[in-house]
Amino acid sequence: MASFALIPQAFSISSNLSSGSKSSQCLVFNQVRRGSAKSKPISVFSPSPSSLGFAKTPFLRACFSDAHLAKETFKEEEERIPDGQKVQEQASGFDFESYMLHKASSVNQALDRAVPLREPKKIHEAMRYSLLAGGKRVRPVLCIAACELVGGDEITAMPSACAVEMMHTMSLIHDDLPFMDNDDLRRGKPANHKVFGEDIAVLAGDALLAFAFEHIATATEAVPISRLLRAISVLAKAVGSQGLAAGQVVDICSAGSQEVGLEQLEFIHVHKTAALLEGAVVIGAILGGGSDEEVERLRKFARCIGLLFQVVDDILDVTKSSQALGKTAGKDLAADKVTYPKLLGLEKSREFAKELNQQAREQLLCFDPNKAAPLISLANYIAYRQN
Repeated sequence: MASFALIPQAFSISSNLSSGSKSSQCLVFNQVRRGSAKSKPISVFSPSPSSLGFAKTPFLRACFSDAHLAKETFKEEEERIPDGQKVQEQASGFDFESYMLHKASSVNQALDRAVPLREPKKIHEAMRYSLLAGGKRVRPVLCIAACELVGGDEITAMPSACAVEMMHTMSLIHDDLPFMDNDDLRRGKPANHKVFGEDIAVLAGDALLAFAFEHIATATEAVPISRLLRAISVLAKAVGSQGLAAGQVVDICSAGSQEVGLEQLEFIHVHKTAALLEGAVVIGAILGGGSDEEVERLRKFARCIGLLFQVVDDILDVTKSSQALGKTAGKDLAADKVTYPKLLGLEKSREFAKELNQQAREQLLCFDPNKAAPLISLANYIAYRQN
């Protein structure tokens, strides 16, 4: 990988990449963030604890159509994408908005089927509350797009895509707990532990983690066992003591420290954030039958966009409101955590994000540009997202 030209060499990525307020009665979730495939108003339930007896609780109706809200979700990000990159995407004939709507809808439906409401109801209510409550579904869509890029299809990748989203949801439930990042808000709603209690939230996260592996193993079809085992291994490493958990531990231990530099900050985010994004892409490439060279290029692409995701997150944390983010803004600053804006300043952080996006796109140059268009557009989306 090329070294970063716009920032100090000290924090380039390691070259060894293998290792207006709305009425409270009008709860609006768009098609990407809540899973209906049709353009009609969707039902969402009140997040208060008393509402969780689903059979007895009346549902509130959203005020606007899914199609309208989904378009609004991507419009702001697309307006921030540089004109040159827009022209390239238009020239390829790729409609990113439609692609995301279609894939996210498929993922939402698959997640709904995978985790039905069953006994014991309490834990399944808690699992579904966070799993189906929202999100842009970037990780599962990356998994599917990588699989399709190397010759696979959505059906092959979908169980793994869902498993990745289950893992991601688990990490959010646990991350919000008072003894972790202590956040009361997630995706614009009360955090899981605020609704179900800390004990059930811990168990719901644990259950999602375990079920993710079960779902890959039992729901994946027409894939050689060697590929399937390799994919499961990649997912396990992405969330374990060499992945997400490692980043979380170092992040916790670094809070309040004045000695955290760029190298340690990169370690935290490569593991805490990038590892699962990388895992999603690599798993998709493996299941799709990609060659070792293709898998490695996609691994490097994913490492870049994974770190890019966190750099943008750090920027948004100090530039956006809680309402815009759907989670508590400024909490890293309040907790005295080290972030890229804190170490580099806002403008240098934006330059770093731009360079990461460019390096990610360079890894895709050897692929058919039409087939690579979804991943190129996803990299741009991550770079210019607003929440």
